[in-house]
Amino acid sequence: MNMPIDEMLNWAELMTGNIAILPSAESMGTLLIALTMLLLCAVSWMGNLVALPGNWGMVLILGIYAWIAPDDQRMGFGPAVVLTALVFALLGELFEFAASALGAKRAGASRKSTLFALIGSFAGAIIGAIVGIPIPIFGPIIAAILFAGLGAMAGAIYGERSNGREWKESWSIGHAAFWGRTLGTFGKISAGIAILVLAILGVVF
Repeated sequence: MNMPIDEMLNWAELMTGNIAILPSAESMGTLLIALTMLLLCAVSWMGNLVALPGNWGMVLILGIYAWIAPDDQRMGFGPAVVLTALVFALLGELFEFAASALGAKRAGASRKSTLFALIGSFAGAIIGAIVGIPIPIFGPIIAAILFAGLGAMAGAIYGERSNGREWKESWSIGHAAFWGRTLGTFGKISAGIAILVLAILGVVF
């Protein structure tokens, strides 16, 4: 059976590469870089759970990606995305600072108490992330925030008690440390989620 001329021409174009069947190596490379960037941003975001500067890490990652992947490519973006992420990171820091100002410091916490509250918050967040709460996906996140607050409270109480303060005063400062750390962590995590969503939208659109 003779093959129709149109079908023969189509096969010829396929064989000569005039019709692209597979993505180019350049496109695949850009896709790999984009996926790596999003993965690194997610890992950096989780640093917020243990009192690390995860949002600033995300801003740095986005800046490097914007430099590596030109904005004229399908999955690239320009400095506008990086600057917007920087604004979100600053808002997260301001929220955390305001929460701390309304927390243990305002209640009259000493420097020693503040230091132990920070150590307790870090340890509590790690324990919470490991232990978790039996809620799919969000369980470890909620547990990390909650345990970070409890750790801050325990550290603040210990610091004040070691300075000779009464239980009532120490408890009041510990209570303030709990809410200050909990709200501050929640604010930073929320800002980090906004940065992560921004990164995804920048790659997709």
